Amino acid sequence: MAKKQEKEISVEERLKTLYSLQQKLSEIDDIKILRGELPLEVADLEDEIIGLETRIKKYETELKEEETTISHQKQKAKESGLKIEKYKEQLDNVRNNREFDHLSKEIEFETLEIELSEKKVKEFTLEVKNLTEQIEKSKSFLQERGADLAQKKEELDSIVSETKQQEEQLREEVKEIETNVDPRLLQAFKRIRKSARNGLAVVMIERGACGGCFNKIPPQKQMDIKIGKKIIVCEYCGRIMIDPELVGLEEQ
Repeated sequence: MAKKQEKEISVEERLKTLYSLQQKLSEIDDIKILRGELPLEVADLEDEIIGLETRIKKYETELKEEETTISHQKQKAKESGLKIEKYKEQLDNVRNNREFDHLSKEIEFETLEIELSEKKVKEFTLEVKNLTEQIEKSKSFLQERGADLAQKKEELDSIVSETKQQEEQLREEVKEIETNVDPRLLQAFKRIRKSARNGLAVVMIERGACGGCFNKIPPQKQMDIKIGKKIIVCEYCGRIMIDPELVGLEEQ
């Protein structure tokens, strides 16, 4: 019974249905064009912000490590200073040259340890300064990108709210129309539409040429399209061609 009903649908009706489907999908495409690149821009900004937040956390972790190292080096220098004081006191009570030489070497060693610690403190302090600057710059940039994201989202939400109901209605209408199209024909239509630069799978004849690629159509083929007894595709771009009069329009 289903096959019989499919056969009863004329080619002319199929073409009209495909044209109607194309019109609805083109309206949806226009809504997407209205949104423009905003969805991509929002997604890119969100990714960029995640990257900045990760970078700031990394900098802050490194900063804590450097500060801990500075504190450790300062403590080492302080301990070496205490040892030097102790060794100097012991020098007053040495009993022989051997003890004197030993204490002198210890004082010299601890003095070098203090100098080394002080050098490391300077190096790590400079690194702390650099990291602090990087964190401040990154946080400032993060704030700017956050403001940009909020603005883009507001623009996108505004457009979406204005067109959401219209798009939902169009999509429901598209689903309804698709139920009246032969599955194989619908699959072919979708394939053509996907490969077409402007999403047009069904085009009008315009001045004896394909309305999609504007290549001239042979007179006999023009007549076949006008009669509407079979579905004809453009030999150049593969789009389905339709006579304007078939859908109540005048040829441009």
